[in-house]
Amino acid sequence: MRSPLLRRLGLTAVLAFVLALFGFAPGAGADTAPAALTFTADSATTKPGGTVKLSMTITNNKTYDVLFVYQTIDPTWLTTQRPDLKYSFTGCSLATATGGTACSGTGPSNLGADYGATIPPGQSRTVTLTLQVAADSGCNGNIGFYSYYYAEFSDSTNTSGGPVYTPETRVLCA
Repeated sequence: MRSPLLRRLGLTAVLAFVLALFGFAPGAGADTAPAALTFTADSATTKPGGTVKLSMTITNNKTYDVLFVYQTIDPTWLTTQRPDLKYSFTGCSLATATGGTACSGTGPSNLGADYGATIPPGQSRTVTLTLQVAADSGCNGNIGFYSYYYAEFSDSTNTSGGPVYTPETRVLCA
């Protein structure tokens, strides 16, 4: 005769096997997003007339190529509340194995084309935008942006994400 403990362990093992067989068992960790967008800045502060480089990196975490990316970039609500802060995007560069190459978009819409062609599984592309603060800009305010993106994969699936926020840049008075 088997002990009650062995029967419970046996029943638990059978139940765990059935759940795993049908995909209901808990996963080992959280799933990674099919694509991920991150931002970095080369400086947290600048002065009127200065520039800051904002780098955007999209990473393909899926096992299929990214074929298409659409991305927006817009100022945060707090940035829009300071009309004395004057700035613009004046440059765009795509990082390549042989150095940077110019991008086509520096405005608030469709930055996705700037990531270049196909992004293979496990790889990423980085685009750097030059944020120019006007010489007559106000001071002691933060400039920040947010982005939404949409990516299509070679297996005919897609993903979207956002908002993803840039680091804020503080415009300091001299």
